[in-house]
Amino acid sequence: MYDLKEQEMMFVFTGPDGSGRKTVANLVAQSTLQMKGVISYTTRPKRSYEVEGRDYYFITDDEFRAAKEKGEFLENVRINGYQYGIKEMEIKKRFQEKGCIYLVMNTEGAEILKKLYGKKVVRIFLYADRQTLRERQVERGDASSVIAKHLAHYDEDMAYKKECEHAFENSKLDHTAYEVTQAVESYLK
Repeated sequence: MYDLKEQEMMFVFTGPDGSGRKTVANLVAQSTLQMKGVISYTTRPKRSYEVEGRDYYFITDDEFRAAKEKGEFLENVRINGYQYGIKEMEIKKRFQEKGCIYLVMNTEGAEILKKLYGKKVVRIFLYADRQTLRERQVERGDASSVIAKHLAHYDEDMAYKKECEHAFENSKLDHTAYEVTQAVESYLK
């Protein structure tokens, strides 16, 4: 397991699918605070709006299994039949570039990192009501079967909100980004 140095921190953006966690993370951490992001690996098919190497690294089940057997994943979870994971080498590489990094993860992954690194992990939970999430997913072109799977986890994901260090309702992107930036900056001072 990668051993975090004193000044190193991880900011984990989590919450239900469609909450805007990736959008807010990119606005706040990458654009505003120039933090480096760590990209997850997944076995699920790429969606039409996703870009390889920006949203995820899309790999086969066999590639995932081989990497897992070699102990390359710092954390990995299975959701809706697909595997997701963060490789330890990606964490090391990003920390070499910057003292703080950010990740966009589901609640299970966020919890694994919190258990591994304790107070060095700050979880930022983003959420919206169920109908708003549905509308966002329809708008981005997700299939109705995919949306149904995402919303099936809604209550479970929302229950994780109370475990996180910060929670923000993402109804107005500019306001949410500002509030999240303020929260993240408070750790960087």
